Amino acid sequence: MKSLIIRKYGSPDFLEIHDVIKPIPADDQVLVKVNAVSINDWDWGLLKGAPFIPNRFMAGLIRPNITIGSDIAGVVEAVGSEVSSYKPGDEVYGDLSGCGFGGFAEYVCAPHNAVKPKSQAMSFEQAAAIPQAGMLALQAIVADRQPEPGQSVLVNGAGGGVGSLAIQLLKLQGLEVTGVDSAEKLEAMRLWGFDHVIDYRTTDFTQNGKRYDLIVDAKSDRSPADYERALNPNGAYAAVGGPTLNLLKVALSGLRINRARDKKLRVIALEPNRDLAYFNELFEAGKFRPVIDTEFDFTDVDVRNAFHHFAEAAHKGKIVVRL
Repeated sequence: MKSLIIRKYGSPDFLEIHDVIKPIPADDQVLVKVNAVSINDWDWGLLKGAPFIPNRFMAGLIRPNITIGSDIAGVVEAVGSEVSSYKPGDEVYGDLSGCGFGGFAEYVCAPHNAVKPKSQAMSFEQAAAIPQAGMLALQAIVADRQPEPGQSVLVNGAGGGVGSLAIQLLKLQGLEVTGVDSAEKLEAMRLWGFDHVIDYRTTDFTQNGKRYDLIVDAKSDRSPADYERALNPNGAYAAVGGPTLNLLKVALSGLRINRARDKKLRVIALEPNRDLAYFNELFEAGKFRPVIDTEFDFTDVDVRNAFHHFAEAAHKGKIVVRL
C-alpha cells in the first residue's frame, strides 16, 4: 500500500509517498481503508519538527519516520478478534492524533474506539473535515458553561477549520458572533454566518473597547492580559491553538485570573472523537455542513501542494486529500 512518510524535517517539498506493507489489525483494532484525510496543525508541526516537545519525541529526534495524518474517513476492511462494535463494510471517521497518527495512507490500523460511525449522508471528504476541528470548536464553546442566547462571542482565527465549524454551532444557540482573520477571508466568513468581521491587520480586537462573553482562539497570539481586557465580567476565554509558549502563558495566567477575578482563561485539552455522533445528528438534520476549501489527490505533487497551501494560511475552512 502507499503511505506518506516524513523522513526529513522542514519543507513540504520533502514529502514523498512510499510503498509499505499493509498493516494487520491487533486484537482491539480495526483496519480502515482510508478514503479521505484532512490537514491539521498537528500534521504541520510533525513536518516541521516543532515544537521540539512533543513532536520530535513522536516522530524522531533527528530524522523523522512517521506517517502523518489524524482526521480520516473510510471503510472498515477488517477487525481484530476482540472487536464487536464494527464489521467490514462499516463507514467510519475519527481523529487518530491520540493513537499514533497514520492517516495519510491507503490503510491504517487504529483502536476501535478511535473511530466512530459516519453518517451515511456525509461524503468521506466532508467527514474527514470534521473530527479534530469540530471537537475543538465544540469543546471550546462549552468549556466554561453553555452560552446563553444573546451573548456575544468572538472567534480569533475564524477563517480556518475551527472557525468554519464553530460559527455553525454558535449560531444554532442564537449568539452574536464576531470573527477575526485576514481581509481575504472576511467575505467567506460573512457567508458562513458571522455577524461582524474584523481584519486583524487593521484592528486589534483587544484594544477597540468591545467586550465579549466568550472568546474562542485558534491563534493565541496576544497576551493573557489582552484577552482578559476583552472579556465581559463572568466571561471565558478558550484557546484551541497557537504557539506552545503562548498556550503555557494562558494556562498559568488563567490560574491567577480565575482566583482574582470572575473571568476564566483556559487551554482546551482535546478529547478526540467524543461528540462525533452529535455532528452526525446535526448533519442529517441539515443544520451543519463542514466547509472544505480545497480537495487534493493522493499524489506526491498534490500532497506537497496541499501542505504549501496550508502553510500560506489562506485556506477558508479545511483542506482535504482524497485517496
